Amino acid sequence: MPKPKMHRVVLSDDERRRLRDFTTAGIASARELRRARILLLADEDRLDTAIADAVGCCVATVERIRQRCAAEGVEAALVDRPRPGAVPLLDGKAEAVLVALACTDPPGEERETWTMQLLADRLVALGVVDRISDETVRRTLKKTTSSPGSARSGASPN
Repeated sequence: MPKPKMHRVVLSDDERRRLRDFTTAGIASARELRRARILLLADEDRLDTAIADAVGCCVATVERIRQRCAAEGVEAALVDRPRPGAVPLLDGKAEAVLVALACTDPPGEERETWTMQLLADRLVALGVVDRISDETVRRTLKKTTSSPGSARSGASPN
């Protein structure tokens, strides 16, 4: 099996200084900091396995960061590429409406609590969204820490 081509990372003094400042400031995401450390170590001509051990990732990650740096530059190697996926149905305002609605009394006297389907139907009836599934409502409410009926606002009981 042929050995994969190792892309060489050669940083200018300015890029090296900027990456060192970037890693010591600690204000970026963990992924970006790890990528910056990978680039700095790759610039020192270390092997991919040694870099992977030093930063706590797999060798494939090091290879991928080297390749992106060689092909697209240092900045492109640091940041995440846009990920595919659907646009979220609920923005911040719609989530707030959902949480407020879930905290109100359920419709009708025969119901004790809201069901996910009732909440989804009510959001559509109020014109907050055109369509939404009960599963999306459930996932959205699961992310919040509001819990009607308990004194604490945590996710699990004491």
